[in-house]
Amino acid sequence: MNSLNIFKYDLISFFTYILLVTFGIVNIYSATYDESFTTVLDYTSIIGKQLIFLLACIVAFFLIIFTKNKFFDSISIVLYFISIILLLSLFIFGTERGGAKSWYIIGPISFQPTEFAKLCTALFLAKFLSIIQTDLKKTRDIFIVGVIIIIPVILITLQPDPGSALVFFAFIFPILREGLDLKFLYFGIIIFLTLLLTLILGFTTILTIILILFVLLNLYNRQKKIRVSFTKYLLSLIVFIGVSFSTNYLFENVLEQRHRDRINLIIGKEVDNRGVGYNTNQSKIAISNGGFLGTGFLEGTQTKGKFVPRQHTDYIFSTIGEEWGFAGSFLTILLFAFLITRICISADKQINHFRRIYSYCFASLLFIHFFINIGMSIGLVPSVGIPLPFISYGGSSLLIFSVMFFIYLNFDSSRLRED
Repeated sequence: MNSLNIFKYDLISFFTYILLVTFGIVNIYSATYDESFTTVLDYTSIIGKQLIFLLACIVAFFLIIFTKNKFFDSISIVLYFISIILLLSLFIFGTERGGAKSWYIIGPISFQPTEFAKLCTALFLAKFLSIIQTDLKKTRDIFIVGVIIIIPVILITLQPDPGSALVFFAFIFPILREGLDLKFLYFGIIIFLTLLLTLILGFTTILTIILILFVLLNLYNRQKKIRVSFTKYLLSLIVFIGVSFSTNYLFENVLEQRHRDRINLIIGKEVDNRGVGYNTNQSKIAISNGGFLGTGFLEGTQTKGKFVPRQHTDYIFSTIGEEWGFAGSFLTILLFAFLITRICISADKQINHFRRIYSYCFASLLFIHFFINIGMSIGLVPSVGIPLPFISYGGSSLLIFSVMFFIYLNFDSSRLRED
């Protein structure tokens, strides 16, 4: 066990975390407030349940802070496989909420293993990348890294919860930082464009375009006498057609109508401020109501009127925007940007590879959640059900992100030691 010397920990990041969690509790209270409230200690209420998980976070803090660094390294593989088993078991024992079979419910306690899988994938990815034999210039190692990430992505997508699955692609940032060739990033961008254009234009159109482009490219290379392996041509053709076909199949057969409607809305194929666009439209109205300083705590008309669905979870930022205005919104964004930047700077100073890579993984998960959630609230990205870390209501999210942060604090406290 580690001795507790508070000055060896990143106290600035810790106090930033405290500010975010406290602000989250305040805004959850406001978003769920009604005049029948007698006390926040009513543990059947939403705010009461969040406070229970906050107590669990406090217990987790002391357990993790007093745990030796090597424990997380040694147990990472076991945790990863436990998370995969939990995701698989959802198809048998899980409970459906919001159209996705993503929850275990035992009495009054509900748990979303997707959040746990984020932590476990971050630890296992850090473990594999920190092994001295791992070389991201080798196809075998790149393949293994891809498998580590894609297994939970597939299982979560099949729930179906594509929004949560999307978050796992945040791990591309630490992988690039650890030496993955940029050509894979460029390849990924082309894959993404293929996916996007398939949604906009349809599979048949994209298939025709891909075939024409490959024929023209082949003719150009022959004219310029550029020799390219036929195998590479064929594999690339199969990959792009496969991505387009898979995108079309998932869109038409796996995603629910509500997900299809949201995607069509964001890519401009539909305009609807009363149906699937209602949530985002009401969120934008709430944020615009706030002005510079906001309407004041418990004074937001959109918030009090319950016009924004899921305002205490996915759209918590609209509560901040309305009641705390531009100033409160900017402060929230600033706190997240500061925390993410500080974690990355601390990671750069880490001597131990495992701890450094884990810190990058955590910072990347924070960033993607922060970016998508706020983007949802202001209409930049589709509504995909991504919570704002430390602030949105959700015990699983609060507990797991807090655990990830506490592990970072533990690692950072000994960043100048290799052991």
